[in-house]
Amino acid sequence: MRYSDLGHWSARAGEWATRYYATLKDRPVRSNSVPGEFAALIPSMPPELPEPMENIFADFERLVPDAMTHWQHPRFLAYFPANAAPASILAEHLANSMSCNCMLWQASPAASELEGRMIEWLRGAVGLPSHFTGLIHDTATTATICAVLTMRERTLRWAGNSQGLQGQNTIRIYASGENHSSIDKAVRIAGIGDRNLLKIPTNENLAMNPDKLRIAIGRDIDAGLQPAGVVICVGGTANGACDNVAEIIKVAKSFDLYCHVDAAWAGSAMICPEFRNIWKGVEGADSLVMNPHKWIGAQLDCSIQFLSDPGPQRKTLGLRPEYLETDTEFEVVDYSEMTIPLGRRFRALKLWFVLRAYGLEGLRTMMRNHVAWVRKVERMFRDDPEFEVISSSPLALFAFRFNPGNGDPDELTRRLCNLINDDGRIFLTRASCRGSTVIRVAAGTFECTEDDVMQAYLVTKELSATLGAAG
Repeated sequence: MRYSDLGHWSARAGEWATRYYATLKDRPVRSNSVPGEFAALIPSMPPELPEPMENIFADFERLVPDAMTHWQHPRFLAYFPANAAPASILAEHLANSMSCNCMLWQASPAASELEGRMIEWLRGAVGLPSHFTGLIHDTATTATICAVLTMRERTLRWAGNSQGLQGQNTIRIYASGENHSSIDKAVRIAGIGDRNLLKIPTNENLAMNPDKLRIAIGRDIDAGLQPAGVVICVGGTANGACDNVAEIIKVAKSFDLYCHVDAAWAGSAMICPEFRNIWKGVEGADSLVMNPHKWIGAQLDCSIQFLSDPGPQRKTLGLRPEYLETDTEFEVVDYSEMTIPLGRRFRALKLWFVLRAYGLEGLRTMMRNHVAWVRKVERMFRDDPEFEVISSSPLALFAFRFNPGNGDPDELTRRLCNLINDDGRIFLTRASCRGSTVIRVAAGTFECTEDDVMQAYLVTKELSATLGAAG
């Protein structure tokens, strides 16, 4: 295949995508493949000679879609959404066509400057003050790793970078048990270790207890340990838990600790002013992550990290050998100096397309609909005596369990979740909350409807009756 063939095959791919989305509702949401089934269809060695693109494309159509779980399916109600607006799909095609490494300003001036402008657009859209700047990462995990590394180096006065961690004071990071597992991963990668991530108890609302945080920090200082930072939860994965951001930041700052807010899912909803009470006080944070690929429509991967002051993160992660110098007399920002990879994709393009193609008001309407529909279906579960709503969120998420009164609710809930996902009409995921096994409902795909969300109750109710009849 040559570049001259791109027009034909891009058109074929576009036609396939159009058919795919037109028929997506007719597919089961989750693939019914078993492990190894798909790999068995692929030769164990690559071909020695070129194969016709016609054959390659035909194999894609024949093999791949049925072995995929369809994240853009309107009844994908599992995990958190990773929605992909049509405008984003188009932008990614263009970015992939140029295939630039956007590591430095001079390597891709438009990509670098568009990234800066998109940070400004989203900063204003979610109501952050003008002193925040930032960058686009791949996922929130990378943003959190960068924040935790910055916490470590800031408290060690950057001696960890120069001397290593051996002989340094033991670093302590604080978070609640409702935070995403990416925080655990970050402390491992940063060399801090699981035992030094202190999980602070939560209150009845699943929010970190600020008094317990203060006591824990004081106890560590008295023990000769080195508190470095606090990770604040806004929209926990299992249940939408939200810490009291203002109170936690107040405690942390009284000890001069760096504060990172994990709002990977919930942060996108802050384009709606009525939801911003969820993160009241966020302007006091040092670092904040939100994922437009979860709810705004800029498809995976696209994670924004806002920084109150980029200096500490740049000092932690930046390296500038001569071959990475930008040769210009003007002041420029090289975003690779604030993250782990040197190579960077042109992620700002899809944000630019999405924000222009749908406008903030269009995106707000979509999110408000998702929240309203989820609250409606949550009420249906609350009104049914066979189900218990275990956790609720002010956004488009809640969790329930099946408790008909004739068996172990945890076991029944696990069996019910398996039945739902094997059925294929909707896709839900399990979690643990308040000591119970629960099933999460989280809406957010770009073109889901009220009827799609209502299926969460209708399908669950139908299949729970089958489960009850089976004993």
